[in-house]
Amino acid sequence: MFVTALGLLDFRSYQQAEVQLQAGVTAFVGPNGQGKTNLVEAIHYTATLGSHRVASDAPLVRAGAPRAIVRTEIRSDHERDLIVELEINPGRANRARVNRSPVPRPREVLGLLRTVLFAPEDLALVKGDPSERRHFLDELLTLRSPRFAGVRQDYDRILKQRNSLLKSAAVARRQNRSGGAIEGQLRTLDVWDSHLVTTGSELLAARLDLLESLRPLVSGSYDAVARGKGDARLEYKSSVPLEPGVASREQLAEVLQNAVQDRRTDELERGVSLVGPHRDDVVLGLGDLPAKGYASHGESWSFALALRLASYELLRSDGGEPVLILDDVFAELDTSRRDRLAELVAPAEQVLVTAAVGADVPAELQGARFEVGGGSVRRV
Repeated sequence: MFVTALGLLDFRSYQQAEVQLQAGVTAFVGPNGQGKTNLVEAIHYTATLGSHRVASDAPLVRAGAPRAIVRTEIRSDHERDLIVELEINPGRANRARVNRSPVPRPREVLGLLRTVLFAPEDLALVKGDPSERRHFLDELLTLRSPRFAGVRQDYDRILKQRNSLLKSAAVARRQNRSGGAIEGQLRTLDVWDSHLVTTGSELLAARLDLLESLRPLVSGSYDAVARGKGDARLEYKSSVPLEPGVASREQLAEVLQNAVQDRRTDELERGVSLVGPHRDDVVLGLGDLPAKGYASHGESWSFALALRLASYELLRSDGGEPVLILDDVFAELDTSRRDRLAELVAPAEQVLVTAAVGADVPAELQGARFEVGGGSVRRV
């Protein structure tokens, strides 16, 4: 699988851009702030319907424009061509077309293109908040099985409704309102508890299964990047007590249901949901110590690279090689890690690299090159 063309209309800094691509390595080179990252961000957005730089879609639309359009042409198995067109409408529903035919929802395009993106922001996977690691797992889940985009959206909707109800009940209790009103809210809360348990246990089971698959790949990838200097580990830290061997959706639903009941009083006092996948974390360890707070800068970078390399290997093992995107990552690495990463990714079917200067692109990744600047993208 690889991208053969990218078309942009009012996306980020580009009023209009057309770029023809090919398999192998392609580097986008130009000074910072000229739009290199915007190009690969658009390709990654096609695969994930999200940006690795911002949380909302609004910044993706060029200032003053009502919408942005990203058109990605993809060559997949058996030389079958696909054209995926996404219309980004801040404040309104986004729209999507596949081979010029509208699809009911943008998430219908998930799975048509798979990407693994390396970026300076990846250091947050090791040093950042738990939300960074949860997002890493959920995005990888969706790349492997696009239906989890719907599961995640359902869970977020349930969580929002439940938190709103808990907040209202907490205010009512503090204001000593009538018991009947509070009882009515609690009965409604029981319904949302059931939804939280059903959807939350599905998401939790999928995360645990994914982590089981990732563990040996992360360990091997870290060993490859750091050349045997450390033992990388992954452990899931749940907001509910998990016993060894408890991993099925039914078992997890029972555990989650019990935890919800046990924390009901605390949740009503604080007005927020205290148990569920939204409170979980992944503990990254090196040897016997957690990476966060103990790993050096170089070790943290090696761990972040190992997570991405493991993601690539896992997606490739599913069938269909993902597009590898390395967004300004080589400038962040020392010579040893730069050369090792380049050596590891060079055999991929398609590698897209951005760099401020040509010298930042390792010799192992020489291929097609584009100069980016002044709003233009020019093949050299």
